[in-house]
Amino acid sequence: MEQLQINDSILVKNYINGDEKALEILINRHNQRITSFIYSKVLDRDVAEDIFQDTFIKVIKTLKKGSYSEEGKFLPWVMRIAHNLVIDHFRKNKRMPKFEGSDDFNIFSVIHDEKLNAEKQIIKDQIESDLTLLIEELPDDQREVLIMRIYKDMSFKEISENTNVSINTALGRMRYALINLRKIVERKNIVLTN
Repeated sequence: MEQLQINDSILVKNYINGDEKALEILINRHNQRITSFIYSKVLDRDVAEDIFQDTFIKVIKTLKKGSYSEEGKFLPWVMRIAHNLVIDHFRKNKRMPKFEGSDDFNIFSVIHDEKLNAEKQIIKDQIESDLTLLIEELPDDQREVLIMRIYKDMSFKEISENTNVSINTALGRMRYALINLRKIVERKNIVLTN
């Protein structure tokens, strides 16, 4: 393991000193790990690919500027960049569900105004991180549908195609996800309000 790290830092140095091939080796070496990490968060191959590209564009810019100083910790540094880009992706694409007249979604009627004052923004971030933790507790199939619907604004038709289940099954999973979320909220006494 130590050997790998030494190699990484030497490759980084070589790349900074003009050896383009060194970067290619680094990307190939960590490609699988970083791509899997991104995919596990966004659950979409194309989006994961885009974020992977953006991650390395950022890596290259930082290395070229000479502002990289994480000696021997190349992978954790790249993973942090990837993680931040994943968060940016969700921030940019965060859309509230478009279900009229359904009180099923009241748990998500969290304020959605870009011009929040600082205090409200902190509360909103807290609610979103609470929600993320709550969503983690759902069974995989329910969590997957919920993320696709709430965070990616996909239709149930798209969800059913993506998960290879009928639209009814997708609707059912969403329904159970919301019922379970409500139970978790009540059990933990979490207040999801502004």
